[in-house]
Amino acid sequence: MILVILSAACGVGKTTVKNHLKEGRISEFFACIDTDEVGLNWWDYAGTDKESKYSEDCLKAAVRLAEGKNLLFFSCLNPDTFYGEFDIPAEITAAYFIAMTCSDDEISARLKARPPERLCGSDEFIRKQIEYNNWFIKNKGKFQLYIDNTDMSVQCTAEKIEDFIEGFI
Repeated sequence: MILVILSAACGVGKTTVKNHLKEGRISEFFACIDTDEVGLNWWDYAGTDKESKYSEDCLKAAVRLAEGKNLLFFSCLNPDTFYGEFDIPAEITAAYFIAMTCSDDEISARLKARPPERLCGSDEFIRKQIEYNNWFIKNKGKFQLYIDNTDMSVQCTAEKIEDFIEGFI
């Protein structure tokens, strides 16, 4: 199984792009799954002794949901954590990373627009996501593909990702 992780901070547009790609030209070869779909809740992990296992558990669940297809996984994962701290599922034979970022103002506006039950609108949460977004910008060279979608349509963003992934099909 080929794993492509589209990695970004909250508010950058992972789910929006995923929904577009699910209907695109790669959907025959790749399952498009994000952390919101795997049935795990971050708040069940936050502040517990298993907090560091959330992303790993999400990836394992996504591999199961992919049912043998290659996996395009939409997450907040980064290469340092993935290779340094994860027990990578045996089904994964190759892994590639796409980093996606946008402007700080865009992240702030998107997170403030989310429903209150998502618990994403506090100044502290937004500040942490902007800091993480800036980590992706600073480390963009660690990724096989880097996309700043601040001024890019969802269609254009999806096409860049599809073009990258077609190299694996």
